[in-house]
Amino acid sequence: MPVLYTIGMWTAAPAIRQIWRPRVEGIEHVPTSGGAIFCGNHISVADEFFLGAVIDRPIAFWAKEEYFEKTGITGLFYKGLMNGLGAIPVHRSGGRAALSAFDAAIPHLQNGGLVCVYPEGTRSPDGRLYRGRTGAARLAMAAGVPIVPVGTIGTDKVQPIGQVMPSVMVRDQVTIKFAKPIDASQWKDADSQSSAAREITDTLMSTIQQLTGQTYVAKYAPKREKKG
Repeated sequence: MPVLYTIGMWTAAPAIRQIWRPRVEGIEHVPTSGGAIFCGNHISVADEFFLGAVIDRPIAFWAKEEYFEKTGITGLFYKGLMNGLGAIPVHRSGGRAALSAFDAAIPHLQNGGLVCVYPEGTRSPDGRLYRGRTGAARLAMAAGVPIVPVGTIGTDKVQPIGQVMPSVMVRDQVTIKFAKPIDASQWKDADSQSSAAREITDTLMSTIQQLTGQTYVAKYAPKREKKG
């Protein structure tokens, strides 16, 4: 387990539970052992912290490559933080670079680890749930592990997009819901792996929508523009 993650489980996680008092539903659907992929909606940068705070097993989060490529003192801080937390860099340029996240995640999952992937690919710009990308489904089929659907409610009130720090005044607003895992192995004999990945993803997004009650948008979320 990464050193910073271990420290966080003993310090930050209890603090998050004490300060914001998140509700948890469906915790019985979270595997107590073995590899699994958590997939949920993405409405705030705080989503990862709340998910990590309510799960007593370490989770490797996919993080955008920009966090590993920042320069200067800020860059050193982010790079050290991401590496210390065991984050897996996701290269969004496509090609061989984009597959490096899979290369890192597959053995981690097959060795019994947990990974979190946000299938929308970016935070929702307006609180709605957008069409899911198929990466998580492909990863589940390749690693032979289940997908645990996650519905996050209220983190956008704690830390809205653009707000640097979470508000400690917003309490009892966050709920984390888990649904029955999706067994991707049901599609292992599908004639088309691409079609199977899309079917799994659509099933996943439908389940997330049922957990959160968000309005569903049948198109991909617009990518956020880089600053500077």
